[in-house]
Amino acid sequence: MSILRARWVLPISQPPIENGWVEIQDGRIIACGADLQGDQSGARRDAPPPSIAILPGLVNAHTHLELSWMRDRVPPGATMPEWVERLMALRRTVDRDPPEAIHEAIREARAAGTTLVGDITNTLASYEPLADSALSAAVFRELLGFSAADPAATVAAARAEIEALTPIAWLRPSIVPHAPYSVSPGLLRAIAGAAGASTVSIHLGESSEEVEFLRHGRGAWRGMLARLGVWTDEWKAPAAGPVGYIAANGLLTDRLLAVHCVQLTDVELQALAAAGATVVTCPRSNRWTGAGLPPVERFYASGVRVAIGTDSLSSVEDLNLFSELKLIRDLAPAVPPREILASATTHGADALGFGDELGTIQPGKRAELIAVRLPSETVDVEEYLLSGIEPSDVTWLSACGPREAP
Repeated sequence: MSILRARWVLPISQPPIENGWVEIQDGRIIACGADLQGDQSGARRDAPPPSIAILPGLVNAHTHLELSWMRDRVPPGATMPEWVERLMALRRTVDRDPPEAIHEAIREARAAGTTLVGDITNTLASYEPLADSALSAAVFRELLGFSAADPAATVAAARAEIEALTPIAWLRPSIVPHAPYSVSPGLLRAIAGAAGASTVSIHLGESSEEVEFLRHGRGAWRGMLARLGVWTDEWKAPAAGPVGYIAANGLLTDRLLAVHCVQLTDVELQALAAAGATVVTCPRSNRWTGAGLPPVERFYASGVRVAIGTDSLSSVEDLNLFSELKLIRDLAPAVPPREILASATTHGADALGFGDELGTIQPGKRAELIAVRLPSETVDVEEYLLSGIEPSDVTWLSACGPREAP
């Protein structure tokens, strides 16, 4: 048994505790509270530096680890379709995504305080590196197929890939679609039908070109599909918004992660909230790709659950989720800092299906805890944690990794 003490403890499930402590046994949280004076437990009292904040490890709800080798190689785009064409051209220059870059990206995310990721993968190249790491992950095997001849067979082939993986308790793979403009209605329905209780992620409402495509069947995405040779005249514009389109194809459930949502209306956000879905916002990436900055304050005002992701190193400078929090704070000054911190911890853990293990400092959960060094004069610790924390100020407090969890 050990007791960790700090100037501030942030359980997330309750307000910050000044002069707090966390009791840990066998890699699990036993209790937390304030002021150990008079404690009679006889437990060994580990005393970290006094001017720190202890909080749960962060949750990066959307990234693409296999694209990590593209760091600094895909310049920012004026529009998202333009940026995607650059990315696709670069990816065609390699036979496979280099595993060394994936390993390094995992180390980088961990050093910045991340405990759990929602990782999008087209090749499952990140699975083994994640298995060798201390990160937990929802591993999303992403399918594309605008003119898939046999959607059921496409899903079955992906399912076979997943079933061939070595099962690992802290890695949870599932099959997900890429986006409304890159996946046929039949394939969307096949994925929805095969999902069961699994979490499903989709890039949704990311660009104005996506909205134009779904409303009118024209624009930059149609042009790209034609150039790629996958356009089919059988596809007819649904004359719907992104949320209505996926709802019609069976994906609007409480297991849905709607990623980006830059272009969604208030009515669409409220529909996501009513379904119990989660919006995952990645503002630094949206700015880089030309999609536009997300309406973060509208996300919170709608009542939808909000989680946070970095997206990949092809569209952000680093995998430091604290950098994402800083931009979110700038975009949403009216949102209470506690809500934003919850998005980076408990909301992300719940959305990815790990809420019973991670995301808060509560009895029974894994002791995946980080300490953030604080200036001695810090008064509003929650606001400080949104100011842009560097990895050099982050320390892991527990050696308990996912392998040790029962």
